[in-house]
Amino acid sequence: MAPKKKQSSEYNFPHPMDNESLIGHKDILNRFMDAWEKRDVHPLHPVWMLTGPMGIGKATLAYKIAKMVYGNVGDFFIIDQDRNIDKDGKPKPDGKVISVYTVRAMIDKMQMSSMSGDWRVVLIDSVDQLNTAASNAILKLLEEPPAKTLFLLVVHQLANVLPTVRSRARVEKMRPLTISQLRELCVKFIPDDEISTDTLKLCNGSFGKIANLKTSGGDAIYAELMRMLDDKRTTSADVMGIAKKIAPFPELHGILLDAVATFGLADLYPKITLEIANIKKVNLEAETAIFKIIMDIKKCL
Repeated sequence: MAPKKKQSSEYNFPHPMDNESLIGHKDILNRFMDAWEKRDVHPLHPVWMLTGPMGIGKATLAYKIAKMVYGNVGDFFIIDQDRNIDKDGKPKPDGKVISVYTVRAMIDKMQMSSMSGDWRVVLIDSVDQLNTAASNAILKLLEEPPAKTLFLLVVHQLANVLPTVRSRARVEKMRPLTISQLRELCVKFIPDDEISTDTLKLCNGSFGKIANLKTSGGDAIYAELMRMLDDKRTTSADVMGIAKKIAPFPELHGILLDAVATFGLADLYPKITLEIANIKKVNLEAETAIFKIIMDIKKCL
């Protein structure tokens, strides 16, 4: 029995479990459908890993496949932040790490579930959030997957997955959405908002980024950043002003890379990518670090 869902943002986008609008990724869905329909001839691979950038519809596709396979008759087990628990079994949705206790609780439920002969589905959203102990617990399960059980693993960064887990999966790499596909989703889910082409380009094929950009004012901040970089009269005070607007929103730090790409400064890309990563990794003071990055971009123009 599938657990309750919750809405996913202040824009009230449907939870992937409820979202029947899969835009894009028909190639991967068709590949699964073909494998599913031929499962009596060629055994279905028990582990499907859906990987790609956040916000492109990986979880939506996973739930669509899951509902078709377990068909509200078999068992459906979900591991995600909404169901994360601590060692005492208490809810702990911290948004960062999925505990081994969550995985063990799911395994216990699987062992107690009725073996009616119907297919069972285990959906993990996302594998990136499993801590080391949780990843190892999943690995043990995948080493000898139970019969008639399908594992759907949502992965944002393939590099974050244990190689031993990855080697046991059929990896399906999902592409970012096109501008036209993003527009189609905007018309359906946020018809009252005017989303510019520049904003859609900033999303880099991720519909999930649109709400972040609109909530934080990221589209307007990016436009201001581009005007400032293009203005020869820009002062250090101007640069610090825009740095202060970008700094509080980690999801906006990537617009610096968008600026680098827009101005064709390919040589700067690796350096700035590392500097942005270090803001969080080394706990740098965000305003100062972003000020330095913008100044480096400015010097190259």
